[in-house]
Amino acid sequence: MPTPASLLTPELLAQLERLEIVTRKMFRGRMKGERRSKRKGQSVEFADFRNYVPGDDLRLLDWNLYARLDKLIVKLFLEEEDLHFYLLLDASQSMEFGQPSKLQYARQLAAALAFIGLVRSDRVRIETLGQTTQQRSPVLRGRSSVPRMLRQLEAIGLEGPVSLAQGVKNFCLRNTGRGVVVLISDLMDKQGYETALRWFVAHQVDCYVVHLLSQEELDPDVKGDLKLVDCEDHDAAEITVSAPLLARYQHTLNAFTQGAREFCTRRGIQYLLANNQVPVQELVAHHLRRRGLVR
Repeated sequence: MPTPASLLTPELLAQLERLEIVTRKMFRGRMKGERRSKRKGQSVEFADFRNYVPGDDLRLLDWNLYARLDKLIVKLFLEEEDLHFYLLLDASQSMEFGQPSKLQYARQLAAALAFIGLVRSDRVRIETLGQTTQQRSPVLRGRSSVPRMLRQLEAIGLEGPVSLAQGVKNFCLRNTGRGVVVLISDLMDKQGYETALRWFVAHQVDCYVVHLLSQEELDPDVKGDLKLVDCEDHDAAEITVSAPLLARYQHTLNAFTQGAREFCTRRGIQYLLANNQVPVQELVAHHLRRRGLVR
């Protein structure tokens, strides 16, 4: 089980302090935050003028302009708002594979992204695919919630079998607020990932899929006669590893990842294939920054 120190090292924290979560869509926040909205509202930073219309707040009238132009003009300001930021982790049995395990890597990546959201006063919620519609995780907000966030991530263990589609459906039913959703998963489901990702599209969230695979899955170093057992449904197969078999495996893997990337791109979902050997700080500061999740 990871410790707080292993999830957020001092070197990682130094990089994260300078970043913020970005959304490609416009959402209405519930509380004042540190994020500049594209919407006009009431804040301390002036944005523009417009003519007064009945019902406008009289306190926003510019009386100096009225004295000069004899017109009622309303001052507009940039509104600061917070953001719904959801981190949805796959904690199925297949996520235990790799060194470090994909689940451990997912915890650290989630800790890094959650920390960015918390220090920017966003509303952060961390959940897993195995939660039911009734099991809602707490909403975290502010730097003071960082220890609680780390404890929550440390407590995430392997879950029983749940399909991607059912897990994402339950998530969407639990959380009606729109915002940014980051799904961290290996997308390994015999029923496919398509139905699951369609739920995000229907929910109208700004979705990012971090397709996390281990180095052993991306480039297996195996040979000889093997018996492979599915860790989730215990299906078994006996194989003899040969060069043609490995070539066929790579072809199938490439088709799988390319298919997921194209499926996401066509639906406005940002896709990133991640290797558990890439340092989390590099994944966040370079790869996710290029995808537009952070800046």
